[in-house]
Amino acid sequence: MAGKGGELSCGGAMEAAAPPRLQRGQLQCKNLHEFLRGLSPPVLDRLYGHPATCLAVFRELPALAQTGIMRMLFLEQPLPQAAVGLWVKKEWSKEQAQSREVLLGLRLWHPHTLPGGLPGVALHPSFRDNLRLALLGGGKAWSDDTSQLGPDRHARDVPALDRYAEERWEVILHFMVGSPSAAVSQDLAQLLVQAGLMKSEGGEAPCITSAGFQFLLLDTPAQLWYFILQYLRGAEARGMDLVEILSFLFQLSFSTLGKDYSVEGMSESLLSFLQHLREFGLVFQRKRKSRRFYPTRLAIALASGPSGTPPEPGARGFILVETNYRIYAYTDSELQVALIALFSELLYRFPNLVVAQVTRDSVQAAIANGITADQIIHFLRTRAHPVMAKQTPVLPPTITDQIRLWELERDRLRFSEGVLYNQFLSQVDFEVLRDHARALGVLMFEHPARRLMVVTPGGHPDVKRFWKRQKHSS
Repeated sequence: MAGKGGELSCGGAMEAAAPPRLQRGQLQCKNLHEFLRGLSPPVLDRLYGHPATCLAVFRELPALAQTGIMRMLFLEQPLPQAAVGLWVKKEWSKEQAQSREVLLGLRLWHPHTLPGGLPGVALHPSFRDNLRLALLGGGKAWSDDTSQLGPDRHARDVPALDRYAEERWEVILHFMVGSPSAAVSQDLAQLLVQAGLMKSEGGEAPCITSAGFQFLLLDTPAQLWYFILQYLRGAEARGMDLVEILSFLFQLSFSTLGKDYSVEGMSESLLSFLQHLREFGLVFQRKRKSRRFYPTRLAIALASGPSGTPPEPGARGFILVETNYRIYAYTDSELQVALIALFSELLYRFPNLVVAQVTRDSVQAAIANGITADQIIHFLRTRAHPVMAKQTPVLPPTITDQIRLWELERDRLRFSEGVLYNQFLSQVDFEVLRDHARALGVLMFEHPARRLMVVTPGGHPDVKRFWKRQKHSS
């Protein structure tokens, strides 16, 4: 680079033709099938060796894919693809193609070449055999019987399990928002950091990140599913068998709420996993050494992914939103108050009522922390008071439109990382390097009058090498 060695400065460079929305990192919450498709074929093949897993995967398939599975469940031989294509009318061919893509992605259908070279498909043999067991009965019991342990003197009924699950999960959320009374284990705090929901610098206590703010505004099912996915991602690094703990999670999804189950026969890895589930609120176990546990409602609905958990019994909306941007929240929950404060300004606080104001500054501060306008609107809509829930639309359009407009005020530019080239000795040097970067398709910005240009980080090495050759030849 010319001119004092041609200094480079790396940073956020604005593109010349920037689209009107700011590209913020969004929290990606995969569903069950997206997660399974990301697993290696050997892991998937082992997973399909468990009837509970096969049934859990089957019940989350699209209806057309389920029909395809059932039609082949008792067939031992591959079917011609032409015959499979005749199962639906032509107007549904797009849906059939989507179902076929899902089945192939999950390795439930295997492509085959039939005699004569015709293409065909066959059902995964392990999945076929174990789904038969799950649907027709037979095989080994999915959990050990607790009758040998006798009646539980400390049995928990369903309302008690619901309260326990809610309290345990709220402790995690309180910890994320920095409540001093919330304490979690070191393993859980480390998992929150690894998931990108919190950060810890210089040995200080973890604090919430932009992704953490987005996480807090998700529904409980989506929060729990995202959290479990992050846990599974690092399971093998903890020395756990991913197939074993996934199969256990799927077994929990078919358990009976309010019934106790035995820990007999569990491996050390699975017992350790059970303690983590206990801290998450997915299972109740009175003591760490207790020989029985109770799955909670959260665990039973977990296999349905981010939208599977039903609303908690008795859960009601508590938020009223007025057209003057006032929020009235009838709650005494410190967590709900903290969540409302993420995007509004608190005005008054009473024993069972909080009054807040949605303002331009409060919404844009939330957006700066990674929360989107749609997430704020979704939070208010899903927690609307029953009186508001009867209205159509639920929230006043003036409020939802204004929140989106405030977001657009911040979204006029897109920022991208780039490498700055400047201090060229001559206009000719600048134009030679600029033209080369443009030919490579890595030129992001140019200013001929000031002799500066910005290239993408990926294109920087090629441009740098070209300029060194150019200097040596001149």
